[in-house]
Amino acid sequence: MSDDHQHGLTLIAFVGSVFSPYYAWARSRGLCDPDNHCALNVALYGRGPRRWTMTERGRRFCQRDATQFSIGPSQLTWDGSALTVNIDEVGAPWPRRVRGQVKIWPHQLFSYSIPLDASGAHRWGPLAPSARIEVELQEPDLRWRGHAYLDSNEGDEPIEKAFHHWNWSRMAWPDGSTQVVYDMQWPDRAERVLNLRFGADGQVTEQAADPVQALSPTAWRVHRRARSAHPVSLHEQLEDTPFYQRCWLRQRARGVDGLAFHETLSVPRLVSPVVRSMLPWRMPRRS
Repeated sequence: MSDDHQHGLTLIAFVGSVFSPYYAWARSRGLCDPDNHCALNVALYGRGPRRWTMTERGRRFCQRDATQFSIGPSQLTWDGSALTVNIDEVGAPWPRRVRGQVKIWPHQLFSYSIPLDASGAHRWGPLAPSARIEVELQEPDLRWRGHAYLDSNEGDEPIEKAFHHWNWSRMAWPDGSTQVVYDMQWPDRAERVLNLRFGADGQVTEQAADPVQALSPTAWRVHRRARSAHPVSLHEQLEDTPFYQRCWLRQRARGVDGLAFHETLSVPRLVSPVVRSMLPWRMPRRS
């Protein structure tokens, strides 16, 4: 994810995407090859053109090793100091192209990883909580520099076996540190909250959970909430779907006003047959 509060870009590289209806249907038939379900999700926000692409591609269109990951015509490459993403994607159902290059330079690399569920089957951790980004796109014609964030999620089982509902947020601080809050809820067990500060010096500090701040439901009636010692307000809605929302929140913490990037996922809605039947309209597949 990158942002300069005028432009925003989200890039997600998937291997066995939790959002993929094709992968879910393959698993139901006993065909569990995550490398046959890869995608590069690109979302452009802010001033100027908005774009959204997520074409899933089968194994024959994808190759990956320790330093590069090719997904159809797009490619991610790590050279030891920067991540370069060459994008060549087309959106759906409106076929609008996204083509160009993104480069990300981490300020500090982290090897931090933490289990999210009781069994440790799902893990998350930032790779670069703070980074510098340069975006140069030919289609649409956009160029900017800003702040970026890189993380990693991995799981050994379908997401619906471990999760029910979560809210996630990230806020960058003037001292170069990044605060991340993972707020997870289940209907049959106690909630779990991770409130972590990733320092510019490479240190990770665990903090007590802040109180819950209510947020209005989205247009799709996705119920969401935030964790903050002070009231928060919606600054900009970025995505609103039947199972997921993404937005900017305006909040105050430790005497500082800032914007927090916020996401909510409703897993029961994601895995419902109705939603999964809708997803191919925005997530085409190339086998």
